[in-house]
Amino acid sequence: MSDWFENDTTFLFIGDSITDCGRRGAEAPLGAGYVRAFTELATGHHPECNVTWINKGIGGNKVSDLRERWQDDVLFHRPHRLSIKIGINDLHSHLRAAPEGVSPERFAELFDEILSMTREELGPIPIVLLTPFYISTERSSSTTLRGRVLDLLPSYIETVVAMSEKYHTRLVHLHDVFQGHLKYRDADNFCPEPVHPNHTGHTIIAQAVFDELS
Repeated sequence: MSDWFENDTTFLFIGDSITDCGRRGAEAPLGAGYVRAFTELATGHHPECNVTWINKGIGGNKVSDLRERWQDDVLFHRPHRLSIKIGINDLHSHLRAAPEGVSPERFAELFDEILSMTREELGPIPIVLLTPFYISTERSSSTTLRGRVLDLLPSYIETVVAMSEKYHTRLVHLHDVFQGHLKYRDADNFCPEPVHPNHTGHTIIAQAVFDELS
C-alpha cells in the first residue's frame, strides 16, 4: 500500500478556487471539486484507513495569499500529508499588471518560502504539488488573451517543477494532463472556460493525483 494512505493521518489541501470549489459554503467542508473526488477515491481504495481530510482552498488566492495564511491554515493543523495547487491567479494578476500582481520571479520566491517553512516546521512530510493549467487549444503564439496566458504559463509551471525537485515532493503535471485530453475532446467537455473545471474536469484532476500517489 502507498505510504500516502495510512491510518490516523491528516491530509490537507490548499490552493485557489479550483481547490475551494464551494467548501466554505453549501459544499462544506470539502467542496464539490477534485478534493472531494480524491477523498472518495482514497476511501474506496483504502477503507481500512482513517484519514482526516482538510480543504483550505480559497477562491481568488495567489501564492502571496497562501504565504499570508500559511501559519494559520497549514502549519497550525500539522498535517501528515499536504497538497498545493496554485498559480493561475498569479499569472493573470501579472498579465494585467495589477498592483498586487505576482510575477514569475515573485511566484518562485514565495513558493520557495512556504515550502521552506513547511520543511522547517513539519519535517519531511509527503507533499504533492499540482501545476497550474489552462484548458485551451489556442496557440501560445496568438495575440489573444488565451494565447498570452499560454505563452506565460510555462514560467509558472517551471517554478512548480523546480520546487518539487528542490523539496523532494511528488508532482502532477495537470496542464499536460488536460492537453492530452484535448487531443480527443473539445475543451467544453472539461471546462466552461479555460480556468474553472466542470465535474468531468475535477474528476480528471482527482484521478491524476490519486494515480500519482498510489
